[in-house]
This record gives sequence, C-alpha cells and structure tokens, in this order.
Amino acid sequence: MTVDSYINQLPADRKLAMIQLREVILKNLPLGFEECINYNMPSLVVPHTVYPAGYHCNTKLPLPYISYASQKNYISFHHLGVYANEKLLNWFVSEYSNLNCGKLDMGKGCIRFKKMENIPYDLIGKLIAKISVEEWIEMYEQGLKNR
Repeated sequence: MTVDSYINQLPADRKLAMIQLREVILKNLPLGFEECINYNMPSLVVPHTVYPAGYHCNTKLPLPYISYASQKNYISFHHLGVYANEKLLNWFVSEYSNLNCGKLDMGKGCIRFKKMENIPYDLIGKLIAKISVEEWIEMYEQGLKNR
C-alpha cells in the first residue's frame, strides 16, 4: 500500500482532510525524513540510510516520527516529538488553546480530530517545522538512555 492508495480509499470528507493534512506535513517537513506507510498508516520516518539502527522495538523498521490515520470517529495525528519533548508539548497545547478549534483531544502523542473543519493545519505546519531529523534522533536516543 502507498500513501496515495491509503488516502484514495477514504470517504470524500475524510479524503479532503487527509490530503490537506498530508500537504501541510510535506510542505513543512525538514529534510531527511521520508514518507511511507508504517504500521498501516501514512507516516514520516527517519530512514535507515539516515539512522541505520532503526526503531528499537523492531530494528527492521525505520525510526518513526509522525503518523496520521483515518479512524472510525476521527482523524488521528501521532507526533512522537510532542511525546518526547515536554517543552514542545507545552508549546503546542498553549498555541492550540489560542485557536477556536474546540477542546484539545489528546493522548501522550496522539491528537484526535473529530471534526474535520477543526483541524488546525497552520499550527500543525509550525509543529512539523520545529524538529530537524538530527534533533529527533537526539531526542529519541536520549529517551532510550533514560529508560
């Protein structure tokens, strides 16, 4: 499966939101990340060519960074940088609260959007641009050391 085929099989309302989300991600994504399907979701990863060690849970997989998916009742947006970096999390929560997007529905690194019209594309673009590949690898490795 490709990201295009994943998106093309969605219902029209979800398809439009997922296309917009993908566009804002790719437009703001720092160099070095790669788009793929990972865990059956469109994802942005650090490829093995950049980080040969891969993901510690399964070293055959590239290091995950961002995934997004159309779930039954919402679109999920998984940003592992927000999970790994409290300062980034606090920034995102603060910025989100300044928007008129409704209540933030968020787990540790997963943000759920139940209303497609409330997806804050500009804020997501700013979030995406905040972490380089090198910074993400450093955060990831620091998290492994702290385990």
